[in-house]
Amino acid sequence: MSPRRKIKLQVDLVIPIFNEEEAIHQTYADLRTVVDALPYDFHFIYVDDGSNDGTVDTLRAICANDQRVTLLQLSRNFGHQAALTAGMDASQGDVMISLDGDGQHPPALIPKMLDLIQQGYDIVQAQRMEEERAASFKKVTSNFFYWLINRISGTRVMQGAADFRALSRNALNGVRSMQEYHRFLRGMISWMGYDSVILPYHEPERIAGRSKYSLAKMLRLASDAIFSFSLAPLYIGLSAGVIFFVLAGAQLMYVLSLWVTGNTVRVEPGWSSLMGVLLIASGIIMILLGFIGVYVGYIFQEVKRRPIYLVKGQTPDERSQ
Repeated sequence: MSPRRKIKLQVDLVIPIFNEEEAIHQTYADLRTVVDALPYDFHFIYVDDGSNDGTVDTLRAICANDQRVTLLQLSRNFGHQAALTAGMDASQGDVMISLDGDGQHPPALIPKMLDLIQQGYDIVQAQRMEEERAASFKKVTSNFFYWLINRISGTRVMQGAADFRALSRNALNGVRSMQEYHRFLRGMISWMGYDSVILPYHEPERIAGRSKYSLAKMLRLASDAIFSFSLAPLYIGLSAGVIFFVLAGAQLMYVLSLWVTGNTVRVEPGWSSLMGVLLIASGIIMILLGFIGVYVGYIFQEVKRRPIYLVKGQTPDERSQ
């Protein structure tokens, strides 16, 4: 990594939003407080992911009062990763910083992120300090997910690494070149291998409302991560099949030894043992077929080449400028 000469950068702040009407004004004011004191050209890119409250009207009012703010409206709720992708695709600056609009990604880290980018890093990844979080179902499942994905995939994903990061233009172009439909951006960015640095932070409380990441959405993200970055599920089925054949071979050798030694009286055919073998074999086959089916389904959705998101509107409308 070679240090770069400090220049005045054009910085895009990409902020995916879904039903955050109560928090928008405060998070926008907090961002303004930080960025207005910095010697960079900032552009705010809000991406509305199909909100059904007053989020869009609030953002339109902000756009009317600040020409640096752009609002992209997606045609429906495509999910956080798709909304983040839309913002990345719209970014034209030298640096892109992504952060959530609920106030849990502190804007105070932005100056440090930009300093590190100026030093030559392509990726500045903010890492949430997990030890400060109270024990909860979400924390336990999150810890298990990162433990699992780091053991079954060839790409290391840092625990506590949220979608709060700064990317250089080089790194951003790398992400934009990957157009897979099922997206796990934390893994994709880690996979690229550009020069990166970790920036720990303390996560504040949400300004208002509650997390929009339901259990179903978390499971979907975990599924996208596991099946996009690992073939381990297929190897699990294969390993189970090998173990079954070894046990079947051991059973055969045991029966043959009884016949050779003349202890055939001990060979008592049993319905329960037969059904047990059939159930084990059938279970292994069904598990393996299920994993294969998931991969085939992912392939099917990829080959259709549907867009990751669709934009319904933009404020201000670039066609009228």
